[in-house]
Amino acid sequence: MADTLIETMTKEAAFDGQPASLIELKNKSGMSITLMDIGATWLSCVLPVGKKGREVLLGTSNMEDFKNMSSYMGVTAGRFANRIASGQFEIDDKKYQLLTNQAGNTLHGGPEGFNARRWKIASQGTNFVQFNLVSPDGDQGFPGNLDVFVTYQLSEDNQVVISYKASTDKATPINLTNHAYFNLQGESSGKDCKTYSLQINADSYLPTNDTGIPLGSLAPVMGTGFDFRVAKTIGQDLLADEQQQPAQGYDHSFFLNSECREGGCAAMVTTADKKVKMSVYTNKPAIQLYTGNWLAGEKGRKGKEYKSYAGVALETQFLPDSPNHPEWTQESSILRPGEEYSYQTRHLFEF
Repeated sequence: MADTLIETMTKEAAFDGQPASLIELKNKSGMSITLMDIGATWLSCVLPVGKKGREVLLGTSNMEDFKNMSSYMGVTAGRFANRIASGQFEIDDKKYQLLTNQAGNTLHGGPEGFNARRWKIASQGTNFVQFNLVSPDGDQGFPGNLDVFVTYQLSEDNQVVISYKASTDKATPINLTNHAYFNLQGESSGKDCKTYSLQINADSYLPTNDTGIPLGSLAPVMGTGFDFRVAKTIGQDLLADEQQQPAQGYDHSFFLNSECREGGCAAMVTTADKKVKMSVYTNKPAIQLYTGNWLAGEKGRKGKEYKSYAGVALETQFLPDSPNHPEWTQESSILRPGEEYSYQTRHLFEF
């Protein structure tokens, strides 16, 4: 009998010399998710489709591959997900310089972001687990001691609910997201995400330069390949826009329409055979669509290598480089003492 994911992921030590802790949650319909304390990672999501179930998350099956991966599969990205230009920002007239880790910018919190930490399991029950991390003042250059909680819950109606809470003792940027890549046809299917139908409830998106830094202001999706207001396949307009060329596809943030903040669906992905559908709900202002453009060669489960476009990420978040754009009409990405950072994202699976 093949080893389980929990067995293979714990055979070798994590970054700190100790094995990871993994928790599996199951519901009555037979859906299961596996979570890991390293990176507060969503490691697996198995739907009761077919005889053996269908794994719909990309990911690794051993710690060595997890340590070596560059695509952040399933991790909690922070202190600030996405990019901060040149790793620089100002708060209350004080300038800060972060550690940089991608093309001179800070990506997903820096060289040692929250994805590379062991989170404490703060509490758990039959259908949830809560992870906690204390990020010290000066961590990767960020100000303030930040106390962060990420809770994963698996509901009986096949929703994975991710809740984020944080508090700080000094004003600091914060932008937490989960970086799951979904292959709803099955992680081992060998099929890519280009045939999926995708709908995003957004009238505007954020154009970027060739390193993913915003050019300044939002642009209408109308008349571009970024228009997903009516469902279409991911492949239909892939690489059709000049904006997509440097990124080899979609790696852009969409500013969600206001009804999403009131419970409306932010994004919906459906397989070509319509057998599996995932709907994303969030009270975050934006969602980053990344079509796995650079996944080629990334180690997947059981040592196989993924190809580009092997999965799609829908990262709910603030717009990238938000600390440098106070003019944008979203709530501030700067958390101050006495305030609570509190957001939630729900993934509803139908099969």
